[in-house]
Amino acid sequence: MDEGKLQNAWNTRQRLMAQAAAATTCYRLLDAEGDGFPDLWAEWFDGRLLLQTQRHQPTDMRPMVKAFPGMRSIYWKRLDQRDKESPTWLWGEKVEEPFTVLENGVKYEISFTSGYSQGIFLDQRDNRLAIRERISQSEPGSQRVLNLFAYTCAFSVAAGAGGGIATSVDLSPTYLDWGKRNLQLNGMDPASHYFVKGDAFDWLQAFAKKGRKWQGVILDPPTFSRGQVKKVFRVEEDYAELVKLATQVLEPGGWMLCCANTRKVSSFEMEEQVRSGVAQARRRLSEFQSVPMPADFTGDAYLKSFWLDVA
Repeated sequence: MDEGKLQNAWNTRQRLMAQAAAATTCYRLLDAEGDGFPDLWAEWFDGRLLLQTQRHQPTDMRPMVKAFPGMRSIYWKRLDQRDKESPTWLWGEKVEEPFTVLENGVKYEISFTSGYSQGIFLDQRDNRLAIRERISQSEPGSQRVLNLFAYTCAFSVAAGAGGGIATSVDLSPTYLDWGKRNLQLNGMDPASHYFVKGDAFDWLQAFAKKGRKWQGVILDPPTFSRGQVKKVFRVEEDYAELVKLATQVLEPGGWMLCCANTRKVSSFEMEEQVRSGVAQARRRLSEFQSVPMPADFTGDAYLKSFWLDVA
């Protein structure tokens, strides 16, 4: 493993994090080809390093131990595994309890023992900050935000940090409880927000029938999922329908964040789906912006993100 490339990646991330809006202790440290390491991704969680590969498990930890000061632990997981197991310990301290990281001054709970995902998607850091800043420009409590496919409610925490009130929808009560803990970590009362267990498509239809509307809607669905109403959801085929349903519960002049984590669909194709969904809802776009991934993601731009203002 090239120690020079490791050191360069470390130095680059330190410069980037020094420029962050506030303290950030979690970020993408190695981004495969973007840093000269094909099939190797590494995420830094306040001294705990999570390696990810599609094929072989890394064996020699010495170059990374030397290149990354302050590293306490190294874990590894195989990407796209079917069994979705928790990461495997490779070196250093064993991380057997949840711990806290900072992202732009906001706290999030991380776990290396709770399955395939560790509690936060680092590629959404800039979008979370943008949500926080957008909401903070309004009167506290005046911005109501619907966070669909909420997972551990990181977007909801960002909205709450900006003074908004979030409704988080997810199929998993375990993840919704995790989201409540994230709010509590930041001194926010979960009782001041709303948590809804169930299928996003089901709830969007129910919300529309009841005339429920929000000032902001966040869409960050999995690439593929099975639900109750929408039996099979595929980003490449069904995103426009999702946008249509979400637009129907958006107040006039409201905003949406539409994201998709996919290498199969180009940014242009995703934009076409987003625009089509808004048009199908018989609404008009007043603003539309595509935004890049965070600067520490130097490789493939797989995450597509679009900000919409809807008239």
